[in-house]
Amino acid sequence: MALIMLIVMNLAVMASLYIALFILSAFFGIHLDPQSMTGLFLMAAVFGFGGSFVSLLLSKWMAKRSMGVEIIETPRNEMEEWLLTTIAKLSAKAGFKMPEVGIFEGAPNAFATGWNKNDALVAVSTGLLEMMDPKEIEGVLAHEISHIKHGDMITMTLMQGVLNTFVIFISRIIADIFARDREGNTNTFMYMGISFALEMVFSLFATAILMWFSRYREFKADEGAVRLDGKEGIYYALAKLGQIPKEQLALPNEMKAFGIVGFVLSSLFASHPPIEERLRHIEQL
Repeated sequence: MALIMLIVMNLAVMASLYIALFILSAFFGIHLDPQSMTGLFLMAAVFGFGGSFVSLLLSKWMAKRSMGVEIIETPRNEMEEWLLTTIAKLSAKAGFKMPEVGIFEGAPNAFATGWNKNDALVAVSTGLLEMMDPKEIEGVLAHEISHIKHGDMITMTLMQGVLNTFVIFISRIIADIFARDREGNTNTFMYMGISFALEMVFSLFATAILMWFSRYREFKADEGAVRLDGKEGIYYALAKLGQIPKEQLALPNEMKAFGIVGFVLSSLFASHPPIEERLRHIEQL
């Protein structure tokens, strides 16, 4: 189901970008000529930032459906009542509107998402609620509230847009150089093949940069959790999570960067720092 939702979202992103280009051309007389340097850069920016922003606008909708998040409208038990009360308290202390609150089935984890801090979502897993005591859960919630307070979702989107733009722009420039014959004519198939291959390669470097920033913001969210809720909650919550095998904690790929913990095979492409480093960072505060 998550894969289907991701494919649908990507198709929606591409369709919206082509519609945007059509509107610019048909109604505003703005034509992006990829043959000129300026036109190519503007086209790269439209696709680079456009895709990121459409993904951001759809992020809450995607999260609810791909993760099976059940939004708490009316509390059905003491735990749900406590969750709503605690998040209301933390978001008021952080200075923004209370986000939607949801629960999803799965291993211990939590995430926050949404296109702005006054229209956000905080979701926690059933595994987290079962494993941790109230103080530790509150520390995790404070971490997610800090992500919202810092505007991490929009910041990640802007950075992704910049990286996407330069990946497309540089790939097309290099492809244009190597796809020309001696008469200066461009071989279209060669141009598309080279640009596609270069985009794949440069995307790896762009992803490494984006994941470095993701790890940096995790340290900042831990700091925010300490300021909002004290050090014990987030510290002991992370310590408990550190005792669980990594593969049991990871969220699906499209949600990893938004969770309390997330892992990939290489530390270079990890969305979160090692828990041991996060614990040391909290100790140093």
